[in-house]
Amino acid sequence: MSINRVQFQSGLSMPNFIKQFGTEEQCELELETARWPMGFVCSHCDHPGCSVFKVGSRKTFQCQNCRHQTSITAGTVFQSSKLPLTIWFLAIYLISQAKTGLSALSLKRYLGVSYHAAWLVHHKLMEAMFDRETNYTLTGSVQVDDAYLGGELSGGKAGRGSENKVPFVAALSLDDNNHPLRIKLTPVSGFTSKAIADWAKTNLAPGCSVLSDGLSCFAAVTEANCQHQSIVVAGRKPKEMLEFLWINTILGNLKTSLGGSYHAFDFAKYASRYLAAFSYRFNRRFQLNTLPKRLLVAAIAVGPRPEAWLRSAGASC
Repeated sequence: MSINRVQFQSGLSMPNFIKQFGTEEQCELELETARWPMGFVCSHCDHPGCSVFKVGSRKTFQCQNCRHQTSITAGTVFQSSKLPLTIWFLAIYLISQAKTGLSALSLKRYLGVSYHAAWLVHHKLMEAMFDRETNYTLTGSVQVDDAYLGGELSGGKAGRGSENKVPFVAALSLDDNNHPLRIKLTPVSGFTSKAIADWAKTNLAPGCSVLSDGLSCFAAVTEANCQHQSIVVAGRKPKEMLEFLWINTILGNLKTSLGGSYHAFDFAKYASRYLAAFSYRFNRRFQLNTLPKRLLVAAIAVGPRPEAWLRSAGASC
């Protein structure tokens, strides 16, 4: 049997991670390099020169032109956090390397912090993942399917009408050899023609060739200048539908990941983040060793995410 090159990646080992980011000074230097790869640039006037001094335990940068001061964490997802950077970097490492995801409860135990702190770290980093995923659209040959998060509530409605089920579109782009490239897992208001047309305009590049099952709403992708082909799959088991092999495999992996990592979460409120975290890791599955640094860059770019914003579900949900 041939070795699966994704599963057998060396990744970034824990000893190597500790060697690179085991001290606050190492993490601070890495954060500074990731934030200003070409050197400091003032966020107010774009001047490149600065003076550096310590305020407490952290560096403060003062622009030599406008005298604006900023700390190493200001304007990033780490802003206002009292946790050491070593804790944040360990969280980034653990979340990026966990193939099936990592719950806030597990993160609490690994980091040695309170559940509340672990929840905030977890959701801030998932928000960074979500922000990155929104920048991409699918191109070329794309498989789509309807899916749901959550199960039926006791005494509630059954099937698609269940109050506890959150509908989302699963879409997968394929290369010329019919191998997976990227996925998009996007909550929608429902499986209506309008909802799918709006989804397609945001998540598909014009000219895509979209393959779906017999659900009629998917024909609305043509409103986004995409081609559409449907195959009726009624009465067939997933393993018999070779046309949708990859999208069914990924949805199976998603179900295993969520079921194995999380006891429960608010599907309606936070679905976008959990789905984006799965997508983020899948779409970068060939670069496991660079994932921590890439997630660090994403955490810098997403900006501050206060607790009140996170709990309101913000723009991501």
